[in-house]
Amino acid sequence: MGSPVPVFSKKRLLLLAACQAIGQAGNTMMFAATALSVVTFMEVRDLATLPVTMQHLGVMLSVFPAAMAMQRLGRRWGFRLGSVFGMVGAVCCGVGLWTATFWLMCVGGLILGYAVANLQMYRFAAVELAPPVMRPVAISWVTAGGIAAGFIGPAVARWTHDIWMPLYIGTFGAMVLVHVIVFVIISFIDFPPYRPEPVEGRPEEPARPLWEIAAQPRFFVAAIAGMIAYGTMSFLMSASPLEIVGCGLPHTEAHWVIFLHVMGMFVPSLFTGNLIRRFGVTTIMLWGIVGLLAGIVAGLSGLTEWHFRIALMLNGVGWNFLFIGATTMVTMTYRPAERGKAQALNDFLVFGTTATASFLAGFLQEHLGWFTLNWFSVVLVAVAVVAVGWLQLASRRAVPAE
Repeated sequence: MGSPVPVFSKKRLLLLAACQAIGQAGNTMMFAATALSVVTFMEVRDLATLPVTMQHLGVMLSVFPAAMAMQRLGRRWGFRLGSVFGMVGAVCCGVGLWTATFWLMCVGGLILGYAVANLQMYRFAAVELAPPVMRPVAISWVTAGGIAAGFIGPAVARWTHDIWMPLYIGTFGAMVLVHVIVFVIISFIDFPPYRPEPVEGRPEEPARPLWEIAAQPRFFVAAIAGMIAYGTMSFLMSASPLEIVGCGLPHTEAHWVIFLHVMGMFVPSLFTGNLIRRFGVTTIMLWGIVGLLAGIVAGLSGLTEWHFRIALMLNGVGWNFLFIGATTMVTMTYRPAERGKAQALNDFLVFGTTATASFLAGFLQEHLGWFTLNWFSVVLVAVAVVAVGWLQLASRRAVPAE
């Protein structure tokens, strides 16, 4: 039996936020470096985002094994295992770049997917360290670790992209170190039992079949919203470095745009949880949709530095509201005994969409252009409008008039 968990464990949440900051920095470095490093030795630019796509595919394939590992080993050892995969994947990407072996970079991306699958579970681990009323705040606190990632990732990419040749080999070396640091920090976090024992006098509710959990309107809408949030964000972020450099802007501008994008993704986390508590989860999710649409409008308005900066920053803000709202909603749909499979199913759907979006980003960017990419994103966001709007209207009708 694990040690009792405080009502609201700030120390553990801060350590989790540190892991989020450092781990997400490595993920940001992957986005900033991969496509630009691939085009240094490959002429076929429409495959430049494939290693990132393989990472998203790796996340999709890893969520169920990662959840099962945590159920057997506990959160601490599960997260440590994820860090080991991160080290191995970063080494594969670096060696693939060094030897100009594209398939090895793709394998590295696939292995890194397991590490990122664990990184995404920090938000669910945060929920386990807080009472129900504080869950949105706990998710926001840990997600806010990405603010530091927004400084660390692009800064390290700028400092290391030409420290050794070929370009970006130093960046992949730094990614190995990132996962080593996360491995060490995880050792200082005392997680509660992954599946808590039932309270005396209150028998544990039996686990329902996975299809029954997924058939709940809240779970369905939350999954759709998470898929659209991550899919749209990845769709535009993955292609933006190629378009920026293709427009004649310097590589450093791509790093700056990614920095603003990551700030947009994570700075709102300082208050998103409190906004959800005050205005309700579906309202904040709708605000997120508005943010995504505003970013698309900015992207369609021109190709200057500021068009890219504003577009990707608004894209990040929209992602934050929609994704944190969707995560909060997911945690309302399962019982303690269902935790692992419900969280895994949600992330399987989210990152399956993300993998598809990332792959299509490079292809559509190369063959149809940046503006078509943005118009396609409008279709994705429209799906979220319908799903979240329907749930909000249904919830209002379910509340009896006073």
